Amino acid sequence: MMMQTLVNLFISNAYADPMNVGPGANPQNSSVSFMIMIAIFFIFIYFAIWRPQNKRAKEQQELLNSLAKGDEVVTAGGILGRINKIADQYLILSLTNNVDIVVQKSSVVSVLPKGTLKSLE
Repeated sequence: MMMQTLVNLFISNAYADPMNVGPGANPQNSSVSFMIMIAIFFIFIYFAIWRPQNKRAKEQQELLNSLAKGDEVVTAGGILGRINKIADQYLILSLTNNVDIVVQKSSVVSVLPKGTLKSLE
């Protein structure tokens, strides 16, 4: 008796829905609601993931296209420098006097306001 009470506590009885039983049952109702749920899911994915990601990628591409000689930039590794030369995929950054490094153009994270490097020295 005690075991039966514990089983009933954790496992509920399943009953058939009287609306979907018999010859008049309408299975299309559930398929339409399923299709609506799928559509809502894809709309959510579009607005939550794809759209913001495309917006960020577009902003990054605009940043890389606007780079010019003399801009002060920060790379993904945290290196601050002034652009000396721009090639197709690479930049030559001047860190200090006579210290130049070559970095990939895509590693530039942001452009600093003019004079930022002077204020740090």
